[in-house]
Amino acid sequence: MSTQIILLERVESLGQMGDVVSVKPGYARNFLLPQGKALRATKDNMTYFESQKKTFEAENLTKKKDAESVAKTMNTLKVLIVRNASEAGQLYGSVTSRDIADGIIEAGFKIEKSQIEINQNFKSIGLIPVNIILHPEVKVEITLNIARSVEEAKIQEKTGKALLATNEEEDPSQASVEPEETKSEFLEDSAIEAEKEQAELDAEKALDAETKATEKAEKKAAKAVAEADALASEEADKEELSENSETSEEED
Repeated sequence: MSTQIILLERVESLGQMGDVVSVKPGYARNFLLPQGKALRATKDNMTYFESQKKTFEAENLTKKKDAESVAKTMNTLKVLIVRNASEAGQLYGSVTSRDIADGIIEAGFKIEKSQIEINQNFKSIGLIPVNIILHPEVKVEITLNIARSVEEAKIQEKTGKALLATNEEEDPSQASVEPEETKSEFLEDSAIEAEKEQAELDAEKALDAETKATEKAEKKAAKAVAEADALASEEADKEELSENSETSEEED
């Protein structure tokens, strides 16, 4: 079963403005119709489209020119996204279309995440080309720079490669690509960061040990109080029993 629609703009893999095409009902109902990209191909709607065709074409042309103007500015855009990642470059999480859209918006452009053309989320560091759909007939390619820090992002942009622990092993000539000063600064920053992380880890371990020791001492003290209370109660019971026995003997 399919639904016939009239396209109000070019839709990739479907057709151009004014084309009447058949699509799955869910695609029409959930995307094309609410997005204003199409109308149901009823007799009334087809009459309406023909009467407004020149208006639709004029609006589309204006939007296309605006998109082309934005594309000229955006085509050199590099979006930096800093994420925690392993030495092998695998992210502890992923970069989504929402993250990319936020980065583009921060750079001063107006965009929706639905305009980001990606098939899956990104899960590793590196320089990644991403298409942005500014208009059904206008796309622009930006560069996504995913790195563990701003410093590493600068190195990736300069070398054009993801900064992985295995880079130098796989390509010994890589050492000559980066200036010695840049490498030294990076190694120094990495050492400081590693030292900071180790200090934080040691502090957490010390705090955890202190907490456990405090809990152990509190449990031991509580146990001692409980044992003392039990002993005192036992002595009181014995004393009461002894007094009752003596009273009984005197009565006899």
